[in-house]
Amino acid sequence: MGAIAIVLLMLLAVSVSSLAARATGWPAPLVQIALGAAIGFLGLPAIALEPEHFFLLFLPPLLFLDGWRIPKDALLQDAATVLRLALGLVLFTVLGMGLFMHWLLPGMPLPVAFALAAVLSPTDPIAVSSVASRTPVPPRVMHILEGESLLNDASGLVCMRFAVAAALTGSFSLPQALLSFVGLALGGVAVGAALAWGVSWLGRRAVRWLAPDAGNYVLVTLLLPFGAYLLAEEVHASGVLAAVAAGITMGLVAQPHGHGGGRLRRTAVWDMVQLVANGSVFVLLGQQLPPIVAGAARTVRDTGHQSPAWLVPYVLAIVAGLALLRLAWVWVSLRLQGWRARRRGEAAPQLSGRLLLVVSLAGVRGAVTLAGVMTLPLALPGGAPFPARDLAIALAAGVILMSLLLANFALPRLLRGLEPQGDDAERAIEDRVRRTAARAALRAIESAHASLAAQLPDPALAAEAADRLATHYRLRMDSLRADPDDEVRRGQVEAIERRLRLAALRAEREAIEHCGRDFGLSELARRRLLHELDLLEARYGG
Repeated sequence: MGAIAIVLLMLLAVSVSSLAARATGWPAPLVQIALGAAIGFLGLPAIALEPEHFFLLFLPPLLFLDGWRIPKDALLQDAATVLRLALGLVLFTVLGMGLFMHWLLPGMPLPVAFALAAVLSPTDPIAVSSVASRTPVPPRVMHILEGESLLNDASGLVCMRFAVAAALTGSFSLPQALLSFVGLALGGVAVGAALAWGVSWLGRRAVRWLAPDAGNYVLVTLLLPFGAYLLAEEVHASGVLAAVAAGITMGLVAQPHGHGGGRLRRTAVWDMVQLVANGSVFVLLGQQLPPIVAGAARTVRDTGHQSPAWLVPYVLAIVAGLALLRLAWVWVSLRLQGWRARRRGEAAPQLSGRLLLVVSLAGVRGAVTLAGVMTLPLALPGGAPFPARDLAIALAAGVILMSLLLANFALPRLLRGLEPQGDDAERAIEDRVRRTAARAALRAIESAHASLAAQLPDPALAAEAADRLATHYRLRMDSLRADPDDEVRRGQVEAIERRLRLAALRAEREAIEHCGRDFGLSELARRRLLHELDLLEARYGG
């Protein structure tokens, strides 16, 4: 079977995994890993997972999209916490887990243990998002986890680079490592932010001068993360951070104005990219499992055992160590933050024991860990095999699977009955903004009505249209009245109205499908009418 056929089969597995996940209730990443493993065990040739190609094809668009869509106000609100997790926790994990794994596995040299700890330290934004899609994580905790996973990739991969260099050369310079890390990080952020700002500036000028098709802008946004990644790597900066910085910058500088159809098209395209890339990452991971399992018999010899089953307790011990280090770091960070807050006379931050466990178990490992461990060199400079390489790959794959299983099955139980905070206040602010927007719309209607009435031969037409539209906005304002006694009743009325609207839209769709052909309606016109109904159905949660 050719490479193209294997790729198509994997895309089919991504599509099937969504249906299987809904039917079984299992998380989609685990289903995708299982399907990928099935493809591998069928005897089909495995796709060669070249790390540089993997990074270029999958990580830049996904990191860019996460950076674009993450709430910037929430990220800034918890910037100190995110940086402590993305930088301090990574270094703490590399040091602690490196020493622990060297003690646990004496056959693994200390530099290799540090390298493995470095690739295990970053949490994966793709895996974190997949877990959050089916687990009601509190919004603020989720924003912290997303921000951490966006920024800790560079710190973990840079630590791995220096650990591998120490394994190859036998020397290590801490000042040089810190200087190199700062240069990689700042260079990547600068390249990504500058490129995204330039593309946004050119896009605004193009809309003003040339009125380009919306598809061109969507294509440019698709190319932007790859351009940021490649340009950063070309100047020896962090391509991972460049893609993240480009996404965050686009979210800050992108104009909310413009044609709504273009935004709908862009959202649809990026949703498809996210689905395909996200699913392909886990299918690829599953496809790599058979050769990893086949090599397990060789890797256990490095530990002094004969049975591959010894890998299981090692993986469990590493996962427990990662969770305990993460729990300790978060707890100590909160205590120090509370101590500083009390010294300033402010309220100390509070985090329940359950949320502490949630933050600890939500550190899911995924594609970044897999790609990072696969970059370990095959041989030392003298030609000898790189020590414990197969063992490191097997352990990393086991940690990825175990962290996904732990997060997907433990988090829902920890979060059961936990009430989200801030929903009522957020709803009140949203209603206030909606009322303000409706009043602005009414003023705009009155202003436009006056100018249109002077231009039309029959001013009554403008008055009738303005009255109909104003009635729509007045009804919207009435539904948003801030009366707490009517809150429950309003929610019930809205739910019933939504069901009635969906029933009406489905009836409209059936009538257009059946009567359109009988009346001789063209195919394009019928598609346009159905598209309008699709948008309305999506608006009301169909």
